[in-house]
Amino acid sequence: MTTDEVKALIEKGMNTQEIKVTGDGSMFDVLVVSEQFEGLTPVKKQQLVYATVNPRITSGGIHALTIKAYTPAEWSTASKLQIG
Repeated sequence: MTTDEVKALIEKGMNTQEIKVTGDGSMFDVLVVSEQFEGLTPVKKQQLVYATVNPRITSGGIHALTIKAYTPAEWSTASKLQIG
């Protein structure tokens, strides 16, 4: 899979304000900013993202996915601190 394919899967499954995907082959790092994360625990945020790509994980197209998930407010703070 390509980074663009992973990004498209996540964008199709979620309403994102910002998304960045890096990596190659089957191992990817994903940064997702979404209002859908409001009030969710970190685990629940990751589960939302995993749900968008789960068929590719099951098929082996994605071997590893590292997720950083932020609400817009969290991302505003994190980006100022250069986290993420």
